[in-house]
Amino acid sequence: MSIPQDAAPPDPAVAAPPAEGGYALPSDPTDLGQWSEWATGQGLDLGIDVVKVLVLVVVSWLFAHWLSSLIRRHGERSTHLDPTLTLFFATVVRWAILAFAVVAVLGIFGIETTSFAALIAAVGLAIGLGFQGTLGQLASGVMLLVFRPFKVGDFVKAGGTSGVVKEIQLFATIIDTFDNRRLIVPNASVFGSTIENVSHHSERRVDVAIGTAYEADLDRTREILTEVARSLPQALPDRDPAILLDALGASSVDWSVRVWVASSDFGVAKDTLLANAKKALDAAGVGIPYPQLDVHMIGDGKA
Repeated sequence: MSIPQDAAPPDPAVAAPPAEGGYALPSDPTDLGQWSEWATGQGLDLGIDVVKVLVLVVVSWLFAHWLSSLIRRHGERSTHLDPTLTLFFATVVRWAILAFAVVAVLGIFGIETTSFAALIAAVGLAIGLGFQGTLGQLASGVMLLVFRPFKVGDFVKAGGTSGVVKEIQLFATIIDTFDNRRLIVPNASVFGSTIENVSHHSERRVDVAIGTAYEADLDRTREILTEVARSLPQALPDRDPAILLDALGASSVDWSVRVWVASSDFGVAKDTLLANAKKALDAAGVGIPYPQLDVHMIGDGKA
C-alpha cells in the first residue's frame, strides 16, 4: 500500500491514538502543552473511570458483606441448615461477588476480559481434574449437610463403620466407636453407601430369640415368656409385647420375644430380658437345649 505524496508525515510530538478503551501518555513528557491536552482529554476520562472503579469496589464489597451476613443470619435461625454449610455458602457467595467485581474493573480499564475469563476457566478445569477426589468429598459433605440423614450425637452405621457421630465436616465425618476409637470417614464413603441411623427414632424394638425343648408345653412356655416381657422394667407401657413361635428347629422350639423400649434403654433392656427369660424358664423346669449329635454304631465292633 503506497502513501499519498501530499500526505503530511506524522508529528512525533503528538501521541499515537490509544487503543480502544486504553490510555496513552504524552509522547514528550517535558511538553506542558501536551500534558494540558492530555489532562483535558484522556486524563479526564481516566479520572472518571477511576471514580467508577472506586464506586464499584466499595459497592461490591458492601453488597458482598451484606449478602454473606444475611445468609449466615438466616442459617443461624433455620433448624434445617447445618452451621458448617451456612458458613460455606456465605463464603462462596462473598468471594463470587468480589470476583465479578474484579472482572468488571478490568473491563472498565479496557483490559480484554474474555481471554481473562477463558484463562480462569482453564485454570479451574486443571484444578478440578487434579482435585477431583477432593471435590467429590466436598460434594458429598454438602449433600450430607443439606439432606441431614443424621446429626451430631446419632448412632449410625455407614461407610463400613459404626459409632456415634461427633462432627460432620465438609470433607469427612468424625465418628467415635463405643470402645473409644475415633474414626475419620471420608464423606464419599458415607454418602455413597447405605446409611443406618440407629438412634433416629425415640423407640426401638428388642428382639430376643429363645429356644426351648420339644418336651416343653407350648402354652405354658408362651405364658412364661409373656410374663417376662411384660415385667421388663424398660418396656413401654403403651406397647404390648409379642411372643411368637418362630420355628421348629433341629433341636429346639424357637421363640421370638419382642418388646418395645426407649432407644436409650435398648442395650440394658436386651440384657435384662435375656437374663429374666433364662431364670423364669429354669424355675418352671423348661429346658433350653443345645445342639447335640447322636452317634449310632453299626456292627459288632470287630475290625
